[in-house]
This record gives sequence, structure tokens and C-alpha cells, in this order.
Amino acid sequence: MKNFTRISVLVAASALALLTGCASSAKQESTGQYIDDTAITTRVKTAIYQEPMLKSAEITVVTYKGRVQLSGFVSTRPSIDRAGVVAKGVQGVIEVTNDLRLK
Repeated sequence: MKNFTRISVLVAASALALLTGCASSAKQESTGQYIDDTAITTRVKTAIYQEPMLKSAEITVVTYKGRVQLSGFVSTRPSIDRAGVVAKGVQGVIEVTNDLRLK
């Protein structure tokens, strides 16, 4: 009976540790959030690539908890503005930080 109690406590402690490890914090994403952010990044990159004005631009997209950061270089000021508008129009995007620069 003592072994059963010890094993039960060990299993409960292990389960608690695993569940706590999967939770997100202010500085860390959960697995689900990471997958969602990867999908958002892919959709933003696709939308930017499909925009004729932005096809040849050197734009990097990073997403963290639904917030998208655009960085890199474009050739015109309207391209900077257009990239921000395109990114904001993607489903799942909460906020866009547009750090694009002119070449």
C-alpha cells in the first residue's frame, strides 16, 4: 500500500510539472501559440509576396503572440506603408511593428 501511495504522488507530481512546463509566460510561448505564430508568419509572408509592389523586397517577418514585426529593406516609401497594410490585413495579426527601411 505504501508503494501505491508513493507511485501516486510521483505520478501526480510529474503530471503537474509537465503541465506547468507547457504553459506560456510573458516571455515564453506555449506550443500552441508557437504553432499559431508560425502560421501567421507564413500567411503574412505569402500576402507580401503576392503583392506586386513588394515581390522583390527584402522583408523579414517575425511573429510573437500575434504581434508581427516587419524588418528589412524596400525601394520606396509607399512600399513600407503597403507592407504594413498587407500585414495588418492577415487573419490572426493583433499588431504590426513596421521597421522597414529604404535601400
